[in-house]
This record gives sequence, C-alpha cells and structure tokens, in this order.
Amino acid sequence: MNAVQWSVGLELLLLINDPWRVFLTTDHPNGACFWRYPEIIHMLMDAEFRKEEVKKLPEKALAKTIIADLDREYSLYEITIITSAGPARALGLKNKGHLGVGADADISVYHDKPDGRFLFRYPRYVIKGGDIVVEEGDIKSLKAGREFVVKPHFDPKIEEYLKPVFEQQYTMSFENYPVELERIEHAEVTELDDTPP
Repeated sequence: MNAVQWSVGLELLLLINDPWRVFLTTDHPNGACFWRYPEIIHMLMDAEFRKEEVKKLPEKALAKTIIADLDREYSLYEITIITSAGPARALGLKNKGHLGVGADADISVYHDKPDGRFLFRYPRYVIKGGDIVVEEGDIKSLKAGREFVVKPHFDPKIEEYLKPVFEQQYTMSFENYPVELERIEHAEVTELDDTPP
C-alpha cells in the first residue's frame, strides 16, 4: 500500500467539513482493497486509533502529510453519508442511499459491539431488495444485481482536453474506457439534470 496515497485519501476525508461533498468509494481513498474499508472507517471514527496507525508510516511519508495532527472524528451518521446517501444523491439514484418509501431496501445490519476489531467487518444481516440474503455469516439466498448507468450533462469539448493528457499518463488508450450501452445487461439509465444535489 502506498503510504502517501493512503494518508492523502484519509486526510481529504478528514479536512472536508461537509460529508455530502466527499465519498468513500472503491477508488478513494487509496487505502487498500475494499475489504480493508472497515479499518479505514474505524480510522475516520477514532482519532486515537488513527494516530496509532499513522505511527507505523515511514518517516518520508509522514513528512508529506498532516494526518497525524488531525483530531476530527466522523460520526456514524457522517459515515452513512459518505458511503451511501451522498454517492446515491450525486449520481441521481433516487431509490438508493436512504430507507424512505420507494427505496430498494438494500441494507446491512451490524452488531453494536462486534466480536472482531472493526464495526463494519462482519454484518449480522444483509438485506437486498427486502430479502435477507446473509444472516450471521451464512448465505441464505442469492439475488441478481443490476447495472446502473448515470449520464451526467457535460461539455463535449472536455474530451478534446482530456484525450491527450490521458494518452500521456495512462497505459490504456482513451477509447478503451467507454462501454457501449448494449454490452450492459439490464442497464438502468439515469439522466442527471443540471441542478446540483
């Protein structure tokens, strides 16, 4: 794990005061594989734990970050925003990220005092579309997922700027990234309007 990427990702999450403006996703922070996210969430919620972990960073990495000086701690409510409600709202997914009427009812329930080290490591229940699919670690049923495609409005001229930068910085060509809609099974397309979330 790259220590600077790891610390910069956490640093950004801790420095932004409004949790609706930052999201914890599979690409950010660059903390590790997604199964390490319970640890990352714990670091966001517990400053003392985070400071102990930061002491393990190489001195060169510590010189590039202020993470050791940050005392902010996320609440459980804020964790819910950065992992679920915020990304769903930003992507215009009206049935995701909340428990209101009409929501998809995709829910994970955790033990209040987990046996393991981190709260979000092992869910007690996983409910998908209103059905229990995992109970106390046992898979009860399988449900097919869906593919969501979000089409935000953007100025097409941005591609003229991005393409040469992309070709210079990445190992794959710009044309390799777009995926044709017909290749996505059962795609649910959301057109984003121009109003901010």
